[in-house]
Amino acid sequence: PNGAAWYQMRIKDNTTTDLTPDQIHALGLQEVARIQALFAELGPQLGYTGPAIDLPQWVANESKFKSFQSDTEILNAYRQIDAQVQSKLPALFSLLPKGKLELQLEPELSRATASDHYTPPSADGTHPGIFWPVVNDAKQYSRVGMVTLFLHEGQPGHHLHAALLKEIDLPKFRKFNTENLNSAAFTEGWALYSETLGQELGLYRNNPEAYFGHLKDELMRATRLVVDTGIHAKGWTREEAMLTMQKNLGYSEERAKNQIERYMVLPAQALS
Repeated sequence: PNGAAWYQMRIKDNTTTDLTPDQIHALGLQEVARIQALFAELGPQLGYTGPAIDLPQWVANESKFKSFQSDTEILNAYRQIDAQVQSKLPALFSLLPKGKLELQLEPELSRATASDHYTPPSADGTHPGIFWPVVNDAKQYSRVGMVTLFLHEGQPGHHLHAALLKEIDLPKFRKFNTENLNSAAFTEGWALYSETLGQELGLYRNNPEAYFGHLKDELMRATRLVVDTGIHAKGWTREEAMLTMQKNLGYSEERAKNQIERYMVLPAQALS
């Protein structure tokens, strides 16, 4: 009962906008087309000459993008990205946190089911912020998404946001920020914006692998707009939504199922 109105409320809560499901669906389709047009230009730089829509699947299957032999090599590669970013942040930001960022791989106990994530520093400064990349098999770990992932989960993404909250004179409910108090659009919106700063930081320039990783993550967000509204406002089946993710992103059936079932039980969260 009142499902359409309830979904519209969930959109407002998660995005802070008054956009309708039809408007969001159309925006998603528009963004998918824009990014796939960029794939058509980028593909040849990666050595690919096929249809733009198949580029993500091709990259996922190409062994040349998987050059790591150990977890330590991956961690060191992230530390090199961190060093590059740190050297350039003062040119973009006048206010940087005192709290440090550390990089640690997701522990073996939880890595099979975990997602890449970030934990904020402690308020008293005794514990740093930590970026936790998830590596299940170092030899199958692709380089292409590392830069954009670091910019999102590390700095200037979640770390600049969360660490500064602890250091600025703010009420405690703001310092100890959670998505229950600050909408996902606020928290994730900053991290998504931070990914785009790879251009200004010079990390995507002359680096088609890293730029592809950035565009693929943008395509994932655009596809989410399409499938979430498809499921909750346009009567799509689970299978229709799964096929859209598989077609656009090169996902396996199992990965698409995992994602779509998450969106089914969390209406509008993926729109944020």
